[in-house]
Amino acid sequence: MVSLNLADMIVTFLAVLGPQKVLLSFARLSSVLDNRSLRLVAVITAAAAALVEAVCALTGPWLATFFHISAPALELAAGIAFFIYAVGLVLGVHFDPAEALHLPGPDDAADADPVHPLTSGFRAMLLPFVVSPLAVAAALQDSLLASDWKGRWAVAAAFAIVAFIDAVCAAVFAPFLRRTHETVLEVFSRLLGILLAAVGVQLFLDGLSALGVLPKH
Repeated sequence: MVSLNLADMIVTFLAVLGPQKVLLSFARLSSVLDNRSLRLVAVITAAAAALVEAVCALTGPWLATFFHISAPALELAAGIAFFIYAVGLVLGVHFDPAEALHLPGPDDAADADPVHPLTSGFRAMLLPFVVSPLAVAAALQDSLLASDWKGRWAVAAAFAIVAFIDAVCAAVFAPFLRRTHETVLEVFSRLLGILLAAVGVQLFLDGLSALGVLPKH
């Protein structure tokens, strides 16, 4: 993959972990938490996600060396992960139960506790947002493409911007999503899956190109 600029990285992170993905999880929390608690959870989880991805971005080359992972191998693995997840979205198969598309209901109370809204809300958003495997893979991938500290800081900054956008959208729109018809969310999710599948295919092709299996493009 060619080196990405800040705008390219923001677009990549928006596709991987933008509002269209995390809002579905925040909508489930909105059935249990009040609006103030939901907004606090959105801010805290966004800050934590930005910190996690900053660590991945700044230490990517050393992590790859420690685990003996090459950049092409990470591109291939990330591409496969993106594509499988995207196919699940398109077909309506949800690998993470916390992200299953359904209207919030009483059974969702187990995901969050109004008595301890911050801790329970943070715990519920760990996998879909704070330490999303897709976002971690994308941060590591972009970090390995960066040639210097400036590039790695740009990766961290790009994700921080996307995390901020996610937090704002969650605070503003999540309380309204509880009244959104499930069919609308399902259609939106499948459109996202098509976009994410293209990202996965591109990453996989870039990995093959880096290994010399395909010509450079």
